[in-house]
Order: sequence, then C-alpha cells, then structure tokens
Amino acid sequence: MSTITFAILKERKSPPDHRVPLTPSQCVKLQEQYPAARVVVESSDVRIFTDEDYRAVGLEVTDDISHADVMLGVKEVPAEALIPNKTYLFFSHTIKMQPYNRQLLKSILEKKIRLIDHETLVYANGSRVLGFGYYAGVVGAYNGIRTWGLKHGSYQIEKAHLLPNLKALHDQLSAIKLPAIKILLTGHGRVGKGAASILDQMNIKRVNMADYLSQRFEEVVYCHVGSLDYNARIDGAPSSREDFYQHPEAYRSTFDAFSAVTDFFVAGHFYDDKAPFLFTREEAKSKDFKISVVADVSCDIDGPVASTIRPSTIADPIYGYDPQTEQEVDFYLPHAIAVMAVDNLPCELPRDASQGFGNDLLTKVIPCFFNNDVDGILQRAQITQNGQLTTWFSYLQDYVNKA
Repeated sequence: MSTITFAILKERKSPPDHRVPLTPSQCVKLQEQYPAARVVVESSDVRIFTDEDYRAVGLEVTDDISHADVMLGVKEVPAEALIPNKTYLFFSHTIKMQPYNRQLLKSILEKKIRLIDHETLVYANGSRVLGFGYYAGVVGAYNGIRTWGLKHGSYQIEKAHLLPNLKALHDQLSAIKLPAIKILLTGHGRVGKGAASILDQMNIKRVNMADYLSQRFEEVVYCHVGSLDYNARIDGAPSSREDFYQHPEAYRSTFDAFSAVTDFFVAGHFYDDKAPFLFTREEAKSKDFKISVVADVSCDIDGPVASTIRPSTIADPIYGYDPQTEQEVDFYLPHAIAVMAVDNLPCELPRDASQGFGNDLLTKVIPCFFNNDVDGILQRAQITQNGQLTTWFSYLQDYVNKA
C-alpha cells in the first residue's frame, strides 16, 4: 500500500478555535498502527496543543502541507486556503444550505476537492460517527449551573473557558451546593449524556418522571427525559420514537407539565423543524411557568425553546428574556429568564474535547482509509468528488448555483 500523508490543519476561523482533530499522542498512535500512514502538522499559534507539543513527539511541523493527501481540520477552511485535488475532513456547515458557506462549497467544487464532512460520517443505520456533542453537554450544564448562581446570587464559579480541563470544572462544582430545586434535562444523545455526567458528578439525585412531576423534594433533584416524555400524538393514538421521528408534525407538546414544576432547564435535545415547540412565547407568559434559568445547549434560535432569541458568546454567555414583552433584558431582573445559549460550547474545553473527538476519529474513521472503506462510512460522507456533488448531496446543486 502506498503511503497516505495526513495533515493537521491550522484553524483559520475567527474567533480562533483552539481544538484539534488529533492530539500529538493520537498522531503518533496513528503512525504506529498504520505503517503506510504519515502525519504532518501545519504550523499554528492558536491550538491548545502547540507546535512544540507536536514536535516533541517527533512530528514534522511546517507551513507547507501541499504534499499531504488528507487534510484534517475542525471548522470550515477559508476558500483561499483550500489546496486543489485533496481530500478534506472538517465541519463544512453546508448540508443545511447555510447561506454564509455557499461560496465555500462552490470553491470546493471548482478545486475538485473531495469533501468529507465530519457531520455526514454516519453508520449504515444513520447514527453519527463523530461529534463534539458530549463536551457541549458537559460545558452547557456547567455554564447553566454557573448561571443559576449568578441569577439568584447564591454563589459564583469561574467561567469554563478560563479553566484548564474537565477536572478543574469538577473542582469548581465540588465547592458549591445547589438549593432544593428541580432540574430538567432533555435529550439522550451525546449532548444529554455529557450534561448528565455533570449533574451526576455533583451527586444530584436523579428521579423518575412521575415523582418529578408530582412530588416535592427537600434536596436538589433532576429528571432526564426524552422526546416522547413531552410530546403526544394530536389524535390520541399510541406514540413511538419511530413514529415521532417520521411524523413529528402529528404531535403536540406536553411540556407545560414540566415547565410548571421546573426551576432550571438544560436543553440537550435534537429538534426537527416539523416538530412542535417545547414551549412558545405565549406559554412562557403563563403564571404557571416556573423556569427561571435555561441552559440551551441545542441553541435553535426562535425555535422550540421560546426564550432562546439569539445565541450568546463565550465572552458574554448570559442574557435575560422577559416573557411578557418578549424582549431581551438584564438577566438579573426578577421577572427575567436567564438564558445561556453559547453555540460553540466545546471550544471552552478544547483539550478534553479534542481528546474525545480525536479518539473517535482515530478508531472509527481513520481505519476506513486502510480497509477499502469496507463499511461505506467515507463513501456515504462524501459531499463532493471530482468537481461534482455526490448522489447523496445532489440536492445542494441549486444552493451552489446561487453562489
């Protein structure tokens, strides 16, 4: 087998993203596991792992990666930095026809680049192979707990992005005690699991849905629910996950049962735009609506969580939503819902997030380059090849034509 050279790309988006697709030790492991593999690293001054970290394990760090075959990145690569006739793996944010990346996809086609999007890497059953969702959930839950303390004046903990690693987050949380509130967590995917890990780390008692909705507790508790727990068929027919995913428009939200007893809501669910909103702006006006803090990890703007009217930023992560005026206000105001809706949460924990992502990339994707892609993972994920959209992504042609 001929050598395949993988290049670790410099991240060029602004604000800078400090994550990497593979850590230095993972690069070494790749070369050890596959004698036909070689890794080079494009020089960068923004990575959480420095050029020297990569050099220290014997890797070549260079400004010229034009000799590489497969380019590995995290965020979008600017059109002017794309090298023709290469294979690129990164989050392109094009498959939903995002207007701001239309020109990028056109440039990829013009340069005859084989684009494999991290988001489109799926198994035969459609489940995602890669993602930073777990760490989005971790940081989202942490930021929500921080927001609660600020909103109610009960404690202060450090911002996540100022801490070195996950252990430091745990250390911050171990120093605080939450009052006897009810916390609701939606979503059982990567995000939900990450958020639950933080609540479990704090030894917050997990209770079942029936007790959560009906009982009062003398300690902080949380309930972890899925889509069928807060949605029901409009016609009263039996519901199932498969039916909900295939016919979300046939369902209505029953979230009001939760909003009447929940103090702090962590939104970690996946949302289909045909599904009902969890709660609307009108429903947030109700005197029975109790939620005062929302950590919206999913961050669908003007969507299923009515209080999420815009994304927030790592620098300024919290804003207030006045349910009566439907306007943004100071989150400290008594009537305001405090909203944490940072849309790039894994960036706040770049070292741990890179480690987790890189491990999946190394064990689940890199082997496909050496086993003739026996499971079709790379083939299904290809958005472009030889200057054309692939069959699976031909729906993007009109989107590209408008560039």
